[in-house]
Amino acid sequence: MAQGMQQTQTLGLHQTLAPQLQQSLAILQAPMMELQGIIRQEMESNPILEEETPEKTPEEKTAEDEAFKEEFEQLAKLDEEWRDYMTQSNSYQRSEEDEERRQHFFDSIVNPETLQQHLLSQVPSADLSSSDAKLAELIIGNLDDFGFLQSPPEEMSRNTGVDVEDFQRVLDVIRTFDPAGVGALDLRDCLLIQLRRLGKEGSLEYRILDQHLDEMARRRYPDLARKLGTTVDHIQRAAQSIATLDPKPGQIFSSDPHQYVIPDVTVEKIGDTYTLSLNGDQIPHLRISNTYKDLMAQRGNTDGVKDYIREKIRSGKFLIKSIHQRQQTISNIAQQIVDRQHDFLENGPSQLRPMTMAQVAAAVGVHETTVSRAISSKFIATPRGVFEMKYFFTPGYKTAEGENMSNTSVKEAITEMVKNEDARRPLSDAEIVDSLKERGIPIARRTVAKYRAEANILPSNMRRQY
Repeated sequence: MAQGMQQTQTLGLHQTLAPQLQQSLAILQAPMMELQGIIRQEMESNPILEEETPEKTPEEKTAEDEAFKEEFEQLAKLDEEWRDYMTQSNSYQRSEEDEERRQHFFDSIVNPETLQQHLLSQVPSADLSSSDAKLAELIIGNLDDFGFLQSPPEEMSRNTGVDVEDFQRVLDVIRTFDPAGVGALDLRDCLLIQLRRLGKEGSLEYRILDQHLDEMARRRYPDLARKLGTTVDHIQRAAQSIATLDPKPGQIFSSDPHQYVIPDVTVEKIGDTYTLSLNGDQIPHLRISNTYKDLMAQRGNTDGVKDYIREKIRSGKFLIKSIHQRQQTISNIAQQIVDRQHDFLENGPSQLRPMTMAQVAAAVGVHETTVSRAISSKFIATPRGVFEMKYFFTPGYKTAEGENMSNTSVKEAITEMVKNEDARRPLSDAEIVDSLKERGIPIARRTVAKYRAEANILPSNMRRQY
């Protein structure tokens, strides 16, 4: 019986701790903006919590009072001038013209235009009948974000019962709309539409795209020159011309892809030393409300009220503790980055040193999984730019001189070699391996191929210029 009670108590303890443990891990792993949302949500559900506002110094209060006095005097003067104007004009009524101008101003505030909206706005000027205009709306609604047709005319004809010739005729009209290339079935179709709009139908570029797109993609210029009866130089110039076309014409109307991040840590160089500071100003500073502390001490409260307040205080304290632990863990890890990556801070990515989570975890005194969670989606602002914290965790190689070198530095070396190579005789992966070995960096050819692909560098046969 005692054993059963012990198991029940242990199970109850696990059930109590599990949500708190989950919350603690979520706070540790959450990026800055997500953490702000978690804290706001907790403040709404827990009345015990309140945001702490720092006390102003006497100097700050005096400056604030003077600024308010000056602003108040300006507002009072403006109010007096307005009253004088109203008195002189006897009465004021907004004219119909003013109302129209005001309404036009508000109507001019618009959301970013979508591709579909942009194309639909061109339908009225296309001189289409009412039935064709409806088909145009149906076709435009069937375009993806890049401007490609998701269903061919034959399929739309089967689904609607409208003749395929009518769909094709209206589609040809839409292909004259801006931006050039919309309404295409595939990449070849899209680029050919753009060449026709440029009056290049029958040109070398058109023939290459129409008949030999795969060979051009593989940069087999000598084969293309032989098949089309021209020189490699002409093929290369045609390929450069094709490269100026837009393979995704509708993409300019897509939402802004840029994502804004708030760095958790900022590193600055003061004298010869790099110092770090946590971006704690972005996190609300919480405390337990004194009102509820006093309420807890009052007599006459029922046990239910006391239990409720006690639980909320316990929950609030755990939240505050979890936030503090999060900040301390991130600070300790960031300090390890600064200490171990001094050469990177001084000279850039080529001097990035190997560093693993296990090494940092041992130095900080936490588990490796804690480091993994702590650096997830966290950013650090350095004199070299803003980087995701996991950027600094990279395995490496030991050079012939016994020096440790990160794989990021090896990638930088490969990129630099390709940048400076002879374009008419690009370096093969085997030649890059030999060159790195001469620098004392032992590396396998398959690893070079992997790093080259990660750096978006084409194989040597596709980098060659004729």
